[in-house]
Amino acid sequence: MEPDVIELPGSRLAGSRNGPAPKTPRAVSSGEVLAGLFSQHYVALVRLTVVLLRDLATAEAVVQDAFVAMHRQRDPDKALAYLRRAVVNGSRSVLRQRATAEWNPPQPPPDMPRAEHGALACLEMSAVAAALDALPRWQREAVILRYYADLSETETAAAMGISESAVQSHAQRAIAVLRQRLDGGAPWPPRG
Repeated sequence: MEPDVIELPGSRLAGSRNGPAPKTPRAVSSGEVLAGLFSQHYVALVRLTVVLLRDLATAEAVVQDAFVAMHRQRDPDKALAYLRRAVVNGSRSVLRQRATAEWNPPQPPPDMPRAEHGALACLEMSAVAAALDALPRWQREAVILRYYADLSETETAAAMGISESAVQSHAQRAIAVLRQRLDGGAPWPPRG
């Protein structure tokens, strides 16, 4: 199969006497690379971000912001790693903003639901989500990227901006805590 070609009318190579003009490969534009990345990885990146943020609308906004920032990335080979890193960093920023907002909560108007409503909503959270939420940020991110997003240790390290050995350490510590909280010590992840 021949690569896509562009033949410009009126060029020296178009329609010479010795047969058709030689075909040159068409350069792939950055827009096409971005469109390909979007179609292949958008849903997975949103799922990953939802696990980190627990909010679909915010997760979509973070992923969209990462795609918008792609105009800074010039190397198509590093584009997916750039997107993952941008999504993790964007998630960290949102979590930081939430923490700041929790420190200085706005006073609710008189017609807002009482505090018991929020407590009941927290009870509905699953045991795994609660255990993940209780982990330190680095451990939670390592477990989610490594086991939920199914990234390799190298990809997880690149997304988090840390070394592979640090990923291993964070993941092992997180698994030990999750094992203790959820199963009372059973091996995790399960070996089949």
